[in-house]
Amino acid sequence: MFFSSLFPEQSCPPDVRFNNKPHHTENMSTDNFIKDMYSIVDAKDGAALAALMTENGIFRFANIPGVEGTEAITGFLDNFFQSIKGIRHEQIEDWKVDNTRFATGMVTYTRHDDSALSIPFSVILKMQGDLIHEYLIFVDASELYK
Repeated sequence: MFFSSLFPEQSCPPDVRFNNKPHHTENMSTDNFIKDMYSIVDAKDGAALAALMTENGIFRFANIPGVEGTEAITGFLDNFFQSIKGIRHEQIEDWKVDNTRFATGMVTYTRHDDSALSIPFSVILKMQGDLIHEYLIFVDASELYK
C-alpha cells in the first residue's frame, strides 16, 4: 500500500497505528456533551445550540466566514435549519484534549424535496469552561444546494 510505504509499522508506535490494535483511546470522551449537542443540532434548535456557546463565541460552518456572538449565531443557525428539511448525525466518535473537543462522523442532510446528502464531517470545539467558544465545522457541503 502507498501509505504503508510512507509510514512503516516500525516507525509508528502501537498506540497510534491505524490498522493494528490497540488503538489509542486515552482521550476518548466518556461524557455525553457531544451526544447531547448533536441531539440539539438534529432537532434544528438554533437558540439551544447558541446557548451552549460563550456570549462572544464564534461559529464557522465549512468555508463560510464565521459568525460571532449569540444573536448572530442564532440567526445563522435558524436560516441554515430553514434551508433544509432535516439533519442527522451518526457514527460519532469524539475526543477531549485539555480545553478542546473533537468529533467525527457522518451527517445526513435531507433537502426539502426529500433527497438526501450523506457526507463525513469533523468538528473542533474550543471550550471556555463548560461553554463552546469556537465551533469549527469541517465538511464538504458543496453538493447540498445543487
